[in-house]
Amino acid sequence: MEAARPADGLRIVCLSDTHGHHASLDVPAGDILVHAGDFALRGNAREIGGFAEWLDAQPHPHKVVVAGNHDRLLEDEPAEGRKLLGGVDYLQDCGLEVAGLRFWGSPWQPEYGGWAFNLPPGAPLAARWSEMPEELDVLVTHCPPRGILDRIHSGLEIGCPELANAVEQRSIGLHVFGHAHEGAGVLRRRETWFANAANCDLHYRPVHAPLVFEWRAGAFTMLPRA
Repeated sequence: MEAARPADGLRIVCLSDTHGHHASLDVPAGDILVHAGDFALRGNAREIGGFAEWLDAQPHPHKVVVAGNHDRLLEDEPAEGRKLLGGVDYLQDCGLEVAGLRFWGSPWQPEYGGWAFNLPPGAPLAARWSEMPEELDVLVTHCPPRGILDRIHSGLEIGCPELANAVEQRSIGLHVFGHAHEGAGVLRRRETWFANAANCDLHYRPVHAPLVFEWRAGAFTMLPRA
């Protein structure tokens, strides 16, 4: 029997790259709160524990999180990091169904400085994305696909080419990511909404409001920002 699809009106609230400033955000109500990584700055236990306490206090019934390159503890000491995050749905190269929506998430990106969750370009990253299902409602990654909302102040596109190829070959309703603060915003291509949900700007100031998407008539629509 086919799994039941979500009811109309289901809302997904998207955050990313809060870098310790999560408490200063005005987070809209919704059913699923998604954070696409870089909730910390240095990625130590104190920062991750503080984020987890804040996240637990949010009223959204479901919370889905991937790590980012600043969330170092989750790569260096994954058992401790996941314990600190508590009961949230933490995705690292895996998926799950939430409120009738099919999710898959991963933290990796092309090598970027000496940060966490770096992989060499080419085959190592392609191998990660090959684990992604062919059909998804929501993909959550920390890095963008190359060429989509990934341009930084220097003009460099820091997204992942292999991720772009993988997404192109799949049916995905909503792709949430961050990493490139200057690329914050939304783009729609064919059936897919691409949402760079970075809340901080280049100078790590939390200036971008969360993004909200609603499931209606079997597809996502973007709601106006507050």
